[in-house]
Formats: sequence, C-alpha cells, structure tokens
Amino acid sequence: MNPLRLLSAAVCGLLPLLLSESRALASEASLVLPDLSSAKFLGDVAGNRLLMGGLVICVLGMVFGLVMYKQLKGASVHRSMREISELIYETCKTYLLTQGKFILVLWAFIAIIIGAYFGWLSPVEGKPVALTLSIILLFSLVGIAGSYGVAWFGIRVNTFANSRTAFASLKGMPHPIYAIRCARV
Repeated sequence: MNPLRLLSAAVCGLLPLLLSESRALASEASLVLPDLSSAKFLGDVAGNRLLMGGLVICVLGMVFGLVMYKQLKGASVHRSMREISELIYETCKTYLLTQGKFILVLWAFIAIIIGAYFGWLSPVEGKPVALTLSIILLFSLVGIAGSYGVAWFGIRVNTFANSRTAFASLKGMPHPIYAIRCARV
C-alpha cells in the first residue's frame, strides 16, 4: 500500500476526533466511591459483606495452595528426578530474580511518572500530595509483589509436581499418576 495514501487515511480518520470540542478530563483518583455498607449487590448483599466474602475466598485459596505445596513436597520422588527438578527450579529462580530486578527498574520510571502526574499535573483535591503518592506507590508495589509471589509459587509447585508425577509413572500403573497427592484435598 502506498505510504502517502495510508497517511492521508489516518489523518482523515483522526481529524474529526482532533477537531471535536467535547473532551473529558477525568482520572481514577477523582472517582467517588459509594459507601459499601449502603450499596447492594446480587440482590440484597451489602457491598462490604461481599468484599469480606471475597477476602475470605482469597485466604481459603492461600490455605489450599499451602496444603497442596506440603503434600507435593512430601510425595515420593526418585533422587535423580529430584535433582533434575531442583536444577530446573534453580534455573527458573535465577530468571525470576533477574526479571524482578528489571521490573523494579521499570517501576522506578513509572513511579516518577506517577509522582509527576499526581503531584504536579493533577493532584487529588483536598488530599495531601505526600499521602496520595505514598498510597498509590505502596499499592503498586503490593500488586507487583503479589504477581511476583504467585509466579514464584507456581514455579516451585510445578517443579515438585513434575518430578513426583514422573516418578509415579515409572511404576507402570496409571492409577498412581492420577492419585498423586496434589489431586486429593
């Protein structure tokens, strides 16, 4: 396709958008959250009760994950399979540590942009800039740490499960593979 023709099509397509006068300036920080105790969801469930129910489910998921981790760690495994599993885990761990350092460098750049936006360009009205920035930056780190922890846990559990399942398959009977402890609660 002709580059000039492509450029003219892009300009003609964007021209109405650029010339329109209706522009909305809004931010997530300017959203007004309702009182969760007065908001009703799913018929007659109060918002704060729904939120607490979600947190309970999160805690139950963490407990389930830890139980599966303990059961997998205690499952029988051949020594050489365990060594290979540990080698794979150490390789993945090295990669994850390197990736974590890179993510923190990216976060530092993003933190500068967040600081400029909420500290200078569009501070939250009625709130101290230092408090707003601290909360935003803290919870961005909490989110990154949560994702990082889930990735780490997934790598560890996966390496445990792979070596234990491989060992169970050596016995030549299909049932032990399906009956490995990670399938039982």
